[in-house]
Amino acid sequence: MLNKLKGTGTAPARPSWIQIMNGLIGGTLGIGVVAYMADAADLPLLMAPFGATCVLLFAAPQAPLAQPRSVIAGHVIAAAVGLVIMHLFGPGLVQMAVGVGVAIAAMQACHAVHAPAGANPLVILMGGVTDWSFLITPVLLGAVTLVLIALVVNNVGRGRAWPVYWY
Repeated sequence: MLNKLKGTGTAPARPSWIQIMNGLIGGTLGIGVVAYMADAADLPLLMAPFGATCVLLFAAPQAPLAQPRSVIAGHVIAAAVGLVIMHLFGPGLVQMAVGVGVAIAAMQACHAVHAPAGANPLVILMGGVTDWSFLITPVLLGAVTLVLIALVVNNVGRGRAWPVYWY
C-alpha cells in the first residue's frame, strides 16, 4: 500500500516562459473583463470558481477539463444541481456534500467535467441563492466570456490551436 502512495511517475517540467505569460495574461484579462462587465452592467458576474476556470483555460488549455464544452456546460450543470438542491432541501452541510457529489456525477454523465464548477453548488448553498437567473448571470455569461477570451489568448502565436474540441 505504501508503494502506491509514492507515485509512479515524475513531475512535469516547469512550463516555458511563453506558457507562464499565457497564464498571466489570460488570467488577468479573463477576470478583468468579467469584472469590468459586471461593474459596467451592474450585474453580479463574478464568482470564485471562475478564478480556477482561468487556471485551466490559460495554464492547461489542452486538458479535457479546459475545453469549451466542459467549461460552459460544466458550470451550468453544476449550478443547476446546486439550485435544485437549494429549492428542494434548503441550505445545510449534508446538502452541500450531496450537491457537490451530484454535480460531479451529472457532469460526468454529460461528458462535461469541469473541476472548478464542482464548487458551484457550494457557492449557491452557502450564499443562499434561490433565483434561477443565476444560471444566466453569472454562470452562463461568465463562462462564455472566459471561453471567448481563451479563444483569443490561446491562439496567439504560431503553432498554437485552441480548443482541442468543441463538442
